[in-house]
Amino acid sequence: MFVLHTIRVFLLLLIISSFGIDNLSAQPIGMQMGSMRQMADQGPEATLARLKELGVTEIEGGLPRGVKLEEYKKLLKKYNIKLIATGVGFPHLENPDSTMKVIKRAKDLGAKYVVCYWIPHDGDNFTFDDMKKAVDVFNTAGKIFTENGLSFAYHAHGYEFREYEGGTGTMFEYMMDKTDPRYVSFQMDVFWIKNPGQDPAALLRKYPNRWTMLHLKDRKHGTPNTNTGRQDKESNVVLGTGDVNIAEVMKAAREIGVKHYFIEDESSRAIDQVPQSIAYLKSIGAGKKK
Repeated sequence: MFVLHTIRVFLLLLIISSFGIDNLSAQPIGMQMGSMRQMADQGPEATLARLKELGVTEIEGGLPRGVKLEEYKKLLKKYNIKLIATGVGFPHLENPDSTMKVIKRAKDLGAKYVVCYWIPHDGDNFTFDDMKKAVDVFNTAGKIFTENGLSFAYHAHGYEFREYEGGTGTMFEYMMDKTDPRYVSFQMDVFWIKNPGQDPAALLRKYPNRWTMLHLKDRKHGTPNTNTGRQDKESNVVLGTGDVNIAEVMKAAREIGVKHYFIEDESSRAIDQVPQSIAYLKSIGAGKKK
């Protein structure tokens, strides 16, 4: 009996070893719908059908223009694609009534997360006052989202990494310290974390309990760093071919338990690059069943 049990354990370990531990912990493949904008004239069904062909099972986006909610939900069900996250503009977070309207819209879409992508500021002049205001707004709105069964997340764009108050730290560190983890989580766009000279994988590991989602896009080698929150869109390259180190990012994301990521390609070559990026992710274990 003991010998039989030992053989079974050995065979199980052998199977796990050959399959690869990364594959066992792989997340489903997600897409930020802006990456599919070049298919917009073909309509939402053609776009969702193409995503299914590519193995995408989760998306981040909203209701396509001119499409009725129930019609879109039927299409999502038809192609077995879940809408996980949707966006919100900062002004809608400043007023509780507006926040409630956003909550209703998100629930109608079936989203679990609502993401704010930008903190308003004057040109390139992102100030400490801008950050302090954002922290207050995020904590207040985030509590409302949580009380209504949704999760709120902020998506940094790089300008948050400027120092404040004589170099005592970065405004990003201030934001992580002052936002309430019960109400505010974060979506890491690895391109926009790399862009001001940060290490995305290291930052995932530094704040393991704050990151809930990723935007995956790679940056062309030789692209200069900047903390303005802007960059040439054509510096978006196929995942795995740039300087972001996507493989290490995915390894770190698995380590800390990130469950959702969305490929985002802002270049004019997105329609051609997306399938290549998906092929790369699959080569490192993404998209396989646990």
